[in-house]
Amino acid sequence: MFTRTSKTATVEELHANSQFESIRKALLSESYIDYLDKPLAYWALPTDRRLPLIFLRCTLRELLNTPFEELVRTPGIGQKKIVSFMKLLARAASTDPAELSADDILRSKADTAEADDIESTSNKFDPATISELQWEQWRASILRHGLEKEKLGRFATSLQNMTRVIWNTPLSEYAIYTLAEIRALKTHGEKRTNAILHVFHCLNTLVVNMGNQDNLVVRIIPKLIDHVEKWIGQALQKPGVPEEQEIFQNFINPLLEQIRIDATKQIVALAENRLGIHGPITSIRQLARTMGFTRARIYQLLNEINDILAVRWPLGCRWVHELNSKFASEAADQQPTASLERFYAAVELFYPSNRRGAVTPLGRVAVVPDINDNMIEV
Repeated sequence: MFTRTSKTATVEELHANSQFESIRKALLSESYIDYLDKPLAYWALPTDRRLPLIFLRCTLRELLNTPFEELVRTPGIGQKKIVSFMKLLARAASTDPAELSADDILRSKADTAEADDIESTSNKFDPATISELQWEQWRASILRHGLEKEKLGRFATSLQNMTRVIWNTPLSEYAIYTLAEIRALKTHGEKRTNAILHVFHCLNTLVVNMGNQDNLVVRIIPKLIDHVEKWIGQALQKPGVPEEQEIFQNFINPLLEQIRIDATKQIVALAENRLGIHGPITSIRQLARTMGFTRARIYQLLNEINDILAVRWPLGCRWVHELNSKFASEAADQQPTASLERFYAAVELFYPSNRRGAVTPLGRVAVVPDINDNMIEV
């Protein structure tokens, strides 16, 4: 495998040889048997320097079964590369063997339910220090807890930090890759790759120590969305229409806060104007005139709000329109027309019944009722 020369061993090499034999003895013990077929690159970090590239694709078994004298005589392997090589071996020897219990999970999704719990080596996210070992643990956690069909955008800290094209990409699409393979994907630059890794990291942090109970299940959804969903569930069970302030605190404001997290300041300002947060509710025509945009552009920006919530809360459209129907049917008894104006504006803003600005099959602009039930072109 390696080429030997007649170079005489140095004092540094003799010292490294002693270290190598010590680490070799530990890694060849029964506890580390699952490590032996892993490539050395498995323990390399993006921040490592002077890596012995020729060794990285070799398994630990191959390296440990090669005499140290032969390793140091390999062309291109100097003293600094040997130091880096020993550092990687030491890192492998200091890794808990139990952390490789995810191996079977990654070989087959059918085995995910039977895998042992996997614990993350660190709860701190730093994309520059993620190793293949950590990545394997993260994606194993995702598969073990059945999260692979969930979409990346649903769990992002902020959608502003994630390229729109991957918002609706299921986690399973990346769980099949190694870390090196993801970084090598076309169009996957640093920003996109880091966003993907961060989602897996956050989910792993939540579920890594979570056991399995046949009679219980845990849902993972954005915190603000959880608040709104719980409130709607209660509101649907109670007769009558809540007070305007209750609707604002438990429905409008949390969804608006989610938009503030995920959207640009321009879109947030647009949403606030449409909801009358700082004054009266502003019409599309007024917004276009004030912002210097065409109405088509205003609708385009409004649609981004719906796109965000469609990712964050896929079932939201059904929940919101069911609540809207209930309030509308009960409004006559309480005569709360004025108090529901902002609620109706929020329904149209967050989950419009018709796609704003959409062109009909006949090429005509769609016509829908606005918040005051006046027929308008959208």
